[in-house]
Amino acid sequence: MSETHVPAPQVRQVVVIGGGISGLAAAHRLTGGGARVTLLEASGRLGGKLYAGEIAGVPVDLGAESMLARRPEAVELARAVGLGDHLCPPAASAADLYTRGALRPMPTGHLMGVPGDPAPLAASGVLSDAGVARVREDVTLPPVALGDDVGIGDYIAARLGREVVDRLVEPLLGGVYAGDAYRISMRAAVPQLYEAARADGSLTEGVRALLRRSAQAAPPGPVFMGIDGGIGRLPLAVADAVRARGGQVRTHAPVRRLARTGAGWNVITDDGTAYPADAVLLALPAPAAARLLAADAPGAAAELSGVEYASVALATMAFRRAEVAALPDSRGFLVPSVDGLTIKASTFSSNKWGWVADADPDLFVLRTSVGRHGDEGDLEREDAELVERSLTDLRTATGLTARPVASRVERWTGGLPQYPVGHLGRVARVREQVAKLPGLRVCGAVYDGVGIPACVASAHAAADELLATTLAAA
Repeated sequence: MSETHVPAPQVRQVVVIGGGISGLAAAHRLTGGGARVTLLEASGRLGGKLYAGEIAGVPVDLGAESMLARRPEAVELARAVGLGDHLCPPAASAADLYTRGALRPMPTGHLMGVPGDPAPLAASGVLSDAGVARVREDVTLPPVALGDDVGIGDYIAARLGREVVDRLVEPLLGGVYAGDAYRISMRAAVPQLYEAARADGSLTEGVRALLRRSAQAAPPGPVFMGIDGGIGRLPLAVADAVRARGGQVRTHAPVRRLARTGAGWNVITDDGTAYPADAVLLALPAPAAARLLAADAPGAAAELSGVEYASVALATMAFRRAEVAALPDSRGFLVPSVDGLTIKASTFSSNKWGWVADADPDLFVLRTSVGRHGDEGDLEREDAELVERSLTDLRTATGLTARPVASRVERWTGGLPQYPVGHLGRVARVREQVAKLPGLRVCGAVYDGVGIPACVASAHAAADELLATTLAAA
């Protein structure tokens, strides 16, 4: 296929490849810095894992549903694109665990499941008496050298016992990474825990001190935030803001290859269109970024090709509210994998978000999640079977016997990058090699964290580097 060319730019032209929240946040930052931006998204939809939809006429999030408000980046972006008045915290704050045959309250005083005090564990019933006793032994154990990195599960099991990992850390980390707690890097996934473990001989004492400092330093307000109508509104609002600043946002535009030119780059799409650019920013999952970097940065491409991903499915269901009155008045529950259910969590959306409940007071919406890294066989099941499996598990955990009036399943294949031990070293090597190519940067969930604020921060950092270097000289 012959290549057609769009008009050549004058200066400061950037092509952002990828229309998830990272790419959109980067485009917004770049247009705010005076750059001309064209964003290219391969699919027909913007937002990636931020996806607002509906079920039985009720608006819902079909992907990510909340953002950490204690980190400012995502909330500030929402305000910058006109969604400030639509920000809303969860209506329900309590969550449960289904473990050891019952729904149990999530213990307080922990950091990603790592307890600072054994007393709440004993009161919750999440651990056995032997498990709680094992946690109490931590203060008597000698310090353990961490080295440059360590698997969260391995270290915590050595200090506090496997029950803490299997029944607390794993389900909480699973809600973020859908990964194996024993393989996930402590430095990459929970850096504050890594620092606490290095600073104190006792892990529980270190966590307790960290929680105390965090409480003193935390800004007022909710820990998490949503958006009335769904977090999926955020990428669409960002795209509108980019367009309002003169940027172009194009869907159905998969990129075939990058070509270096004397003045910068040509970004060539599958239909043969070439977009000249002073700079290119890749906001793509690792496999797609690796493909585009293979010719000019083979070392970075090889590193990215080694990144593993977890796939998950979300089953969203709407029930008649009168038929689910016995459900707990909480935001939902997590399920440790050792407890043998298909689902790993359920969110009671109508309890958690006032805007969901208000959309139809006669309906109750909830969703379940299925799939973990290395344990994704259930995702091969048909949608209807995933719904039935979810209903079976809901009945086991809560006693729910009602049938949904509507259901839908969204599959996020390769949705969550894994952060194993050594991940930060991999990221540093990728960035070092990419930085050798003038006018090229990378950002996204694979580098600095999978949460929305982390993705926005990654995008802003990459955009700022381009604005301060390549584009400043253009």
